[in-house]
Amino acid sequence: MTVVSLTPLDWLLSFSGGILIGLAAGIMMLAAGQVAGISGIFQKALSGRGEAVVFLLGLPLGAGAVSGIMGMATPEAFAAPWRLVLAGLLVGAGSYLANGCTSGHAVCGLARFSKRSLVATIVFISTGMAVVAVVGGVS
Repeated sequence: MTVVSLTPLDWLLSFSGGILIGLAAGIMMLAAGQVAGISGIFQKALSGRGEAVVFLLGLPLGAGAVSGIMGMATPEAFAAPWRLVLAGLLVGAGSYLANGCTSGHAVCGLARFSKRSLVATIVFISTGMAVVAVVGGVS
């Protein structure tokens, strides 16, 4: 097992990312009255809603821009493309079964004290921990 040493910059970036996610979710709730759940936004994009398409395009483009500016590793450095595709499909199936994804349940649902979101989040996190324990880290 490899132990990763985190620098103060790592902590600052992680903390800042969490703040920005919470802020974006709050703004979306206040401005549009909608939960910032990616699976719900994805469904809206499939039905042709332009703002949902733009939101979804901004996720990888924004991550790529920050990665390029900060000189960070790309996702391909962590896992083979087939593993990333498989992981995306499994997450999509899970979010369909759970009637929402981690952003909708963990970020927005817990902030609204939703019992259903609490259960879903516990299942998401427990399943993720079990998979990492069985499969191991990404190599």
